[in-house]
Amino acid sequence: MLDFAKFTKYSKPGPRYTSYPTALEFNDSYQYDTYIKKLSTQDSSRPLSLYFHLPFCKNACYFCGCNVVFTSKEDKMLRYMEYLKRELKILSTHLDCKREVIQMHFGGGTPTFFSAEQLKIIIEEIKSYFPNFVKDAEISCEIDPRHINETQMQVMSHAGFNRVSFGLQDFNEKVQIAVHRVQPYNITKDAMDLARKYNMHSVNVDLIYGLPFQTLETFKETLSLALTLNPDRFAVFNYAHVPWLKKTMRKIDETTLPLPDVKLQIMQYTIDFLTSHGYKMIGMDHFAKPEDELFKAIEKGQLHRNFQGYTTKGGADLIGVGLTSIGEGVDYYAQNFKDMKEYEDAIDGGKLPFERGVLLNEDDRIRQFVIMELMSNFKLDIKRFEKLFGVNFKSYFADAIEALKPFVAEDLLTMDENHIECSQTGTLLIRNIAIPFDAYMKKHATNQKTFSKTV
Repeated sequence: MLDFAKFTKYSKPGPRYTSYPTALEFNDSYQYDTYIKKLSTQDSSRPLSLYFHLPFCKNACYFCGCNVVFTSKEDKMLRYMEYLKRELKILSTHLDCKREVIQMHFGGGTPTFFSAEQLKIIIEEIKSYFPNFVKDAEISCEIDPRHINETQMQVMSHAGFNRVSFGLQDFNEKVQIAVHRVQPYNITKDAMDLARKYNMHSVNVDLIYGLPFQTLETFKETLSLALTLNPDRFAVFNYAHVPWLKKTMRKIDETTLPLPDVKLQIMQYTIDFLTSHGYKMIGMDHFAKPEDELFKAIEKGQLHRNFQGYTTKGGADLIGVGLTSIGEGVDYYAQNFKDMKEYEDAIDGGKLPFERGVLLNEDDRIRQFVIMELMSNFKLDIKRFEKLFGVNFKSYFADAIEALKPFVAEDLLTMDENHIECSQTGTLLIRNIAIPFDAYMKKHATNQKTFSKTV
């Protein structure tokens, strides 16, 4: 058992490392022409991963950190569809769209806020530009169980979608009311059953701990109910309370949020509970059945972490389409405009809606590799790293090695000439363990309103 009081000292602002450098380092000095050159000169032998942001929601969930447009107006959604089509047309003039597509993901917002017919139109438009989806491509969609019907699921199944992720968050009614997302168990179960009826190979659920009024006892009940749904994967996220960034989070009474030691208890119980029921932990917040493809990816060294979490599709260039979408290449990140008017204005001007990004230098790529290895696999093969980058780990990361010594002393980490590896307890603090390798953290250290708390 953890000494919870002892480990709460590690609760401090820190990145989630869905990218490195993090989105805070994205800037507008990365010029449009440079981005276009990157797109047009990508290695055509590398496959593509496509991300489409469908940003609309009817109502606000107060915990949500996504970029969302709240509306119930049909014309806004139809207008967005037209701009997506135009963005794809412009993209096709700069990118070799005949490359193999190994992954496509619809994120939101609530993608299934679009009707079945609208989803069909969007999918057909995408495939008219990207004709070469591989046979085993992962095609996935985030779904709010309150906004899905059989016709929509039919359309997705027919189009080759094979994985869906349901936002569950918490089954406790008091918690649901506090976060403005009332979602009874039966609605979630009906959505899960629908997904299985239409042969979704992987049906996943998302939970969040750290929400208002959550206790260890209430979360135990949520986990027990969630287990009856028999999902293929669980994603169990630590709630990121950043009201200075997300206005809807200001509606949450901070005095009702569980303290760090309670969150640690919840997370440790979650690990014990899910592993005792046949799931294995992957990365810092995912759990999957042993036959899941995530484990095959780990064995091949292909588990990858990006803005959608953990994925099996490493070695692909990520192309982000739509409002606020983020793309990733070998040595860059690129993000579209977050403001709808600016997004539309760019497309009206015949340009991709690129707003900002960051070009990675050699140091960035070295640190990116280390941080992503730790975040994905909780360990680093030092000799493999040195072979890949031609640098001496011990001298290059002398400061980081020194900073990690307290973690070693507390049995959170083992470190020798060949490996760094987290203990089972250390996995709970993987963000803290990754931070010493982050060259940009020093400039953010004094600002408490930069990142969410690590615990």
